[in-house]
Amino acid sequence: MMGPALNNIVSSLQRSGTLINSLIAALTIGGQQLFSSFTFRCPCQVGKNFYYGSAFLVIPALILLVAGYALRSQTWTMSSEYCCSCARPHRRIGLMERRLACLRLLSITGRALLAPLTWLAATLMTGTYYECAASEFVSVDHYPVFDNISDSKQEEILAGFPCCQSATSDLIPVRDEVALLLRYQSQMLGWILVTLATIAALVSYSLVRCCSPLTSLQHCYWTNHLCNERELFEQAAEQHSRLLIMQRIKKLFGFIPGNEDVRHIRIPSCQDWKDISAPSLLCMGEDLHAHYSFLGDQVDEANEESKSGGIELKP
Repeated sequence: MMGPALNNIVSSLQRSGTLINSLIAALTIGGQQLFSSFTFRCPCQVGKNFYYGSAFLVIPALILLVAGYALRSQTWTMSSEYCCSCARPHRRIGLMERRLACLRLLSITGRALLAPLTWLAATLMTGTYYECAASEFVSVDHYPVFDNISDSKQEEILAGFPCCQSATSDLIPVRDEVALLLRYQSQMLGWILVTLATIAALVSYSLVRCCSPLTSLQHCYWTNHLCNERELFEQAAEQHSRLLIMQRIKKLFGFIPGNEDVRHIRIPSCQDWKDISAPSLLCMGEDLHAHYSFLGDQVDEANEESKSGGIELKP
């Protein structure tokens, strides 16, 4: 078992998001390595290398970005709060609330960008995708071996370099130099991306704190408040929904599940089954009391002893 000090450290890392962010970055790098090993095969053909390499470089990053937004519960919380049709139509949003919303949006965006930026940095550091995409655009005019070769033939030879296809002895040094050049360019772009992302994260974090309407202690309190609010609401909602459903089930069947001392049961009528067949899941119009389940509130206490009848169970 972990000691109290280690527990405090892990709890602090979880609250700050450092542990989760590190885990996401590690999983992204591992996934990129597996992805490159088992799926990437450069076509080594003129006109296809660029699109193939660029697709493997950019499209997974876009998918990770979309997934980063979609998997954040805060994204759906904000969309529900500000886009829900149940909200008051003329509700005015104050300046403080707008600033807090922007603060939350920047936090969501920063965490959603972690995985795609890690993917781009890892792929550029490896250089495989970039080498495939940029191989046919390398300038080889300064190599005498290409003096008597047509432009179309040069592009064909360059496109085959990433696959280490058989080449004449005079082209092997050129192929190695081109590979080193493309690897150098790719890794330089990777370091530039890492540097810019680090600076952007630092600047944005500083701007968020400077423009925030909350002090440091207020921000800490607000963060804890949101976490506790969500946790307690989920607990209360679960308990409330269970009690409400049990109440409606008792109205429908005459007893509560799990009750061993059942003396009376109720047989639902055909109309009862028809009423509960159409779910009422949304808060619509001006209804003061909304139904949130398939059971609805169709079975009332007046019907409990009427047309459907009941059966008395005697021990």
